[in-house]
Amino acid sequence: MALIKFEDLLDTGAHFGHVTRKWHPNYKPYVLMEKNGVHIINLDETISSFKKATDFIQSVVKKNGEILFIGTKKQAKDIVQQEADRCGMFYIVERWLGGSLTNFTTIKKSIKRLKSLEKEGSSLYENLTKKEAQMLNRERVKLSDQHRGIKDMRKPPDAVVIVDGQYEATAIKEATSMNIPTVALVDSNTDPNIVDFPIPANDDSLRTIQLIIGSVADSILEVKGESKDKKETGSIVDDKVANVSTETSKEEEE
Repeated sequence: MALIKFEDLLDTGAHFGHVTRKWHPNYKPYVLMEKNGVHIINLDETISSFKKATDFIQSVVKKNGEILFIGTKKQAKDIVQQEADRCGMFYIVERWLGGSLTNFTTIKKSIKRLKSLEKEGSSLYENLTKKEAQMLNRERVKLSDQHRGIKDMRKPPDAVVIVDGQYEATAIKEATSMNIPTVALVDSNTDPNIVDFPIPANDDSLRTIQLIIGSVADSILEVKGESKDKKETGSIVDDKVANVSTETSKEEEE
């Protein structure tokens, strides 16, 4: 079973919440204490919540279910794409398009259009002027950016994994309206009750996001029976970023 350790969470600054004035009252069960005007997240709760979330995710994957990773904020998008690719699941890391879940039929039509544009020797490109060909190419690039992580997704996912419940509120609402279970990394400024499996932690820290989302991917790979070895050189958090104090970055943000 993929587990995260207390020491690893502490090392990434996962325990740093937001300033107390920004907290959501429903987050109280996950708050350990207040220090220097900042809420400190109880990492024992983080570990317990992570286990519940990954137990659920593994139960979905065991039934050949498909997981959609969502992380469109700057700190999350590269990590989400890398880890979703690594465990063979789908992802959305560009701007969330309203209806991506609730109007999936339209999304499928858009993906079909993309595949037509990408098809070598497509009749779409026959007898076009240079300007028309350029317009089709721009359309292809735009659709490719929007749908690259879900191009092969033939139906709505069986569950979604989200970085930052507040930032991805629209995606959560769509998933909830379709009874798609939600797992989300949530900080102290977010109502944890909006998702089925909240994982309380600092959702602004690159290293925390990497640790938790990477461990979620590991849990999926365990079920698939695939190797979960990571290439150290493939880490997206370079040494310079990793050495920056999470506490400092939090203070700057506030």
